[in-house]
Amino acid sequence: MSITANSQRSNILSENLEDITSNTNGSWANLGAELVYTQDSTGRYLSFWWQHSECLGLNPVQILEAKSGKECAFTPVEQAVYVEKLQQILTTLIPQRYKCWFSYGQQLFELELVMSPIMPSLASTPTTVLVMGRLLQTALSKEEKNLTSPIPVHLDSATRSRRHHKLINQITRNIRRTLDLDIIWQQTVDSLGKALQLERCIICPYQSSSTKVQVIAEYRQPSLSSMLGLEIDIASEPSFADALATLQPILAKNPQHLEFDQQKMLVVATSHQDEPNGLIAITLGTKYCTVSPEELEIAKDVADQLGTAIAHAILYKELENARQQAEQATRRIREFLANVTHELRTPLNGIIGFLKLILEGMADDPEEQRQFLEEAHKSSLYLLDIINDILDIARIEADRMELELQSVKLDELFSDVEGFMRPQAEGRNLSVQINMPPTSDEVIVYGDYQRLKQVMLNLVSNAIKFTHEGGITVTTDVVRKKVTFQDQQFPGMVRVRVADTGIGVSLDKQEKLFQLFSQVDSSRTRQYGGTGLGLAISQKLVEAMGGQVNFYSLGEGLGSTVTFTVPLYQQPVMVLSPDSDSQEL
Repeated sequence: MSITANSQRSNILSENLEDITSNTNGSWANLGAELVYTQDSTGRYLSFWWQHSECLGLNPVQILEAKSGKECAFTPVEQAVYVEKLQQILTTLIPQRYKCWFSYGQQLFELELVMSPIMPSLASTPTTVLVMGRLLQTALSKEEKNLTSPIPVHLDSATRSRRHHKLINQITRNIRRTLDLDIIWQQTVDSLGKALQLERCIICPYQSSSTKVQVIAEYRQPSLSSMLGLEIDIASEPSFADALATLQPILAKNPQHLEFDQQKMLVVATSHQDEPNGLIAITLGTKYCTVSPEELEIAKDVADQLGTAIAHAILYKELENARQQAEQATRRIREFLANVTHELRTPLNGIIGFLKLILEGMADDPEEQRQFLEEAHKSSLYLLDIINDILDIARIEADRMELELQSVKLDELFSDVEGFMRPQAEGRNLSVQINMPPTSDEVIVYGDYQRLKQVMLNLVSNAIKFTHEGGITVTTDVVRKKVTFQDQQFPGMVRVRVADTGIGVSLDKQEKLFQLFSQVDSSRTRQYGGTGLGLAISQKLVEAMGGQVNFYSLGEGLGSTVTFTVPLYQQPVMVLSPDSDSQEL
């Protein structure tokens, strides 16, 4: 059995609703409001009546028939916000009071409105809003395309709060999707600019070691010129300095930089663990009459989110670079060990071989036996040099290299080096020339004698090893320039040049010369022998003594020149030469 209730209530409501939404005959005047209209959830007018239509030049019929965006359309300036308000009222079924600006042609109207849902029949969802209001003020826009520029933004606190939290959530989601700083910065300015309809929003990363910041991301209106890549002196923009110092939003009324066009600007520093790492600057045109405390708090929240994201992205980038460097170092060490294994085995096999010949009585006479012993001794010295190089590198890497810095006479050092290297050079038919500075006094430098000797032997032996014809020239000169090393002041530097006419090094491979465990050409190292650590060790030793090492070569087959400097212990009396006063480090 079924029971059907035939009620006329729904029919009555439907008829009344139809009358309401189609009323254009002016009976709205009985409601006591000067402006009455109805709209659906999209903002489309269903009816429209205004007591002052004729005085204001409005045509209600055209308004009802016009589409949004047409010249005769009567539309809110903040269309999206207004529609959001309509939908909120239809959802909550709670009337609200609302102030906003409307545009009609070249005219602007500020209205105070009361918006109420029209309740339909039972079990139906409301779709229509009844709006009653009054005119507060009118204005004329200079250009239709700039209608939104002179209008103050009036949003109730609930709507504003929802929009701001939605914006923060959107920025936070975008930030968490990537660790690419360029993407984070650009997405942030785009989100802020579009959501808040800004004229310009820029972001500048900040480092405490720099006095300037550079614009690396920007949102701007098409009519404005771009600031991307522009450097801004922090000292010349007080709001930037204040934001970095206080980590609080700063409202600047008269920015100094020309690109800001002296418009009001909001500046907030991004930070992580109370350390600033960037700046956000927003130009606030006439659209923003005031900035509320809540909006300042929102700006601070956005800056905090961005500051944390920047710190995480930088940390990730540093870890990624460290990982890549560790992988490269591991690869270089493996290649180095593979080559050094060969270098260690070669002299060791020579020692074992010659000693075995002697033990087995293979020497025909005492002279040949002595020759075998000399070859074994030579191989042992070569092996010792390789082991010393490896131990030196190990001590340098462990920061356990000990130096005895004192006065060293340059002529004694050169004489000692020449005694070791000249027989080796003459054995290869190479000339060796050593030129001292033009002075009658002793040239005394400040350093560790044994380590300076090691550096000289490394450089000269390398020159001899990689030179087939010609010779090696060692020259020195005094650079008259006061320097400070280990809290001591010295009158100048002594520069030593070791030049050869050897095989040279191509320009693209020279950067590898001073890398630890890195060899310019492993096949060439095998051909000439050695670990390839000589220059790297020499550089570390010279730097520990307050100097520096440089390598020059015009390319393969064009010879090489290595220079190093060491502090001058006391100023000698120099013999004047044409270029003696113009020498610099």
